[in-house]
Amino acid sequence: MANELNWMTAQALAKGFSAKKFSPTEVTKACLAQIRAHEGTLNAMSHMDEDTTLAMAKASTQRWSRGKHLGPLDGVPVLIKEIVLAKGWPTRRGSKTVDPKGPWEHDAPCVARLREAGCVFLGETTTPEFGWKGVTDSLLTGITRNPWDTTTTPGGSSGGSSAGLAAGYGPLAIGTDGGGSIRIPAGFTGTFGLKPSFGRVPAWPLSPFGTVAHVGPMTRTVTDAALMMDAITGPDNRDWHSLPFDGAGYTRNLKQNIKGLRIAFSPNLGYVDVDPEIAALVEQAVKVLRKLGTKVTVIDPGFKDPVDCFRVLWWAGANYALGNLPPEKKALLEPALADVVEQGNGFTSRDIFEANRQRGQLGTQMRLFMENYDVLLTPTLPVPAFEAGQLQPASTDRSGKWVNWTPFTYPFNLTQQPAASVPCGFTKAGLPAGLHVIGRMFDDRTVLKVCAAYERETEFGLMKPKGY
Repeated sequence: MANELNWMTAQALAKGFSAKKFSPTEVTKACLAQIRAHEGTLNAMSHMDEDTTLAMAKASTQRWSRGKHLGPLDGVPVLIKEIVLAKGWPTRRGSKTVDPKGPWEHDAPCVARLREAGCVFLGETTTPEFGWKGVTDSLLTGITRNPWDTTTTPGGSSGGSSAGLAAGYGPLAIGTDGGGSIRIPAGFTGTFGLKPSFGRVPAWPLSPFGTVAHVGPMTRTVTDAALMMDAITGPDNRDWHSLPFDGAGYTRNLKQNIKGLRIAFSPNLGYVDVDPEIAALVEQAVKVLRKLGTKVTVIDPGFKDPVDCFRVLWWAGANYALGNLPPEKKALLEPALADVVEQGNGFTSRDIFEANRQRGQLGTQMRLFMENYDVLLTPTLPVPAFEAGQLQPASTDRSGKWVNWTPFTYPFNLTQQPAASVPCGFTKAGLPAGLHVIGRMFDDRTVLKVCAAYERETEFGLMKPKGY
């Protein structure tokens, strides 16, 4: 059992702590040992501070021994993406332009809530520079690799978090998602990731990329993500976009059957070329949900690819965030990001207002479409994981940067709907595939319930890469 503590779910760890089968300190040491064993290959961690981590574990062990634990996440290890602030630790956002000296005096809201819940922080995970792309490599930390095949990417921009989860570094991770950055890496690594409804998880400081950027849980099981949601949806007045706290638990109805739910299934949104193996795995996943009694309708939502709208808003956001860097810092940017920043300078205020008009039109269209369905299903990604260190698959149009190969994810950042990637099998080469579950705005619980029902039938997320 001691050798497997790092693979246990948060739910199982809480039960073990309560029964005094093992302690948070023992679990944390097992996680740190797993990191040491594989980090030289995967490169998923950008910052570690074992003294602080072990001190947090020891404090939790004492709380459990006194019967004073803080809740079900007390003592559970968590990985924190190096985009969100963690007090006392440098948050360099994958960039050489950020001074590691800080000062680092604040926790982001999600980090504050996890600290209050008693979680043990294992360290910060790698991200591409400022989370700008759908893979994880940077001039600061190098290339992060996928545990299922280390020649391939774990996706991004939350790739360090996804690689760490898939390799058994710990059961929980924080990710951010401005165009797919939780769901892309979850899809490539066979893990679970939820992009909550915008504002459901408070964020501070707000992303320079604006109101397409979400914060959410990444885990190996749906239940663990729901436990995280119970903690990180706590209110924080620093985020003026945050939704009112509703107080209802996210784990409450996860075991309900989904018979009768209305499901829309769009195999390609009407315009995406999907790898045949990925398409077949997603089709099989939909069959599983049909057998559970859901009412599946094969239908496209009816919008054209909003890539131009998304690119205007994203590229302009990059220019706003980084366009005024002094020349010596701008020279430190990844060349492809620097090119995006320069392109963003070419958009006029009229372009941005028009993009927001188109975005509003898409949001209205999707809210009307979802009146007839509880969830929409698509593939998470049209391709399996590709070569690590590359911006996009070799066959993709290079002019589009990362957005051309992630067509299923960014539309639902524009609409702000909740969306999750749940593992749905493996290609013949052993690479994971993801089922994309999109919910009605504010209905995060139904997304989780559908994913949990599918997970109970398959349990792909509990499979371990060979050698880990």
